[in-house]
Amino acid sequence: MFTVVFGKIAKIPTDGLPQMLFYLSGITAWGYFSESLKATSNTFVTNANIFGKVYFPRLAIPVSVIISNLVLFGIQFLFLIVFMIIFYFSGYSFGPNIYILLLPVLLILMAGLGLGFGIIISSLTTKYRDLTYLVAFGIQLWMYATPIVYPLSNLSGNIRMLALLNPLTSIVETFRYIMLGSGELNWMNLLYSFIFMIITLIIGVLLFNKVEQSFMDTV
Repeated sequence: MFTVVFGKIAKIPTDGLPQMLFYLSGITAWGYFSESLKATSNTFVTNANIFGKVYFPRLAIPVSVIISNLVLFGIQFLFLIVFMIIFYFSGYSFGPNIYILLLPVLLILMAGLGLGFGIIISSLTTKYRDLTYLVAFGIQLWMYATPIVYPLSNLSGNIRMLALLNPLTSIVETFRYIMLGSGELNWMNLLYSFIFMIITLIIGVLLFNKVEQSFMDTV
C-alpha cells in the first residue's frame, strides 16, 4: 500500500533505495515502538482484575510486554533481511555496515520510549478513560511525523528542525542507515533521543508508581 500510494502516486523519493525496502525498513523500526506503546498504554485497565487480587510489582506487566514484542520485531526484521537478499541478487547494491552493532542500542531506545510513553498514558487513562480512544489515532499521526514514508533528507529548514524534535526520527534514520546504507547517522541526534527516553521513563515510572497506589478506586 505504501509503495502504491507514496511511491507511485505521490512519487515521494526514497533516497535511491527500492521503494519496498525503504518503507519496510521504516515500518520494521516503527512497528516495535508503536506496538509496545499501544500494549503498555492499557496496562491498568486490561489488568485490573489481576492487580486487584494479587500483589506483585505492577511495572512487571508493561516490561514483560516490551520484552515479548521483541518476537514481533524479530519476525519483521527477518522479512526485511529476506527482501534485502532478493533485491541484492536483483542487482541493487546496498547492505548492512559496521554500525549494525548499534542495533541493540536502537532497540533499547525504542523499548524505553514505548515503555515510558505507554505507562504515562496508562496512568492517565485510570482517570481519563476517553484517552484510550485517542491513542491509536495519535500513534497514526506520530507515524507520519516520523520519516517512515519519506527520507529526512527530503526535509529542510524549519520542517527538518521540527522533525528532529521527534525522538523517533533519529532512531528510524539510523536503523535505515545501518541496514541499507541510506539515511543519517548523527550522534548528537541519537544522544537527544537517549536523553528524551530517560526523561520520559523517569516521568512514567514516577507517575505509574503514584497511580498504582489508588488506581483500584478509579478503574
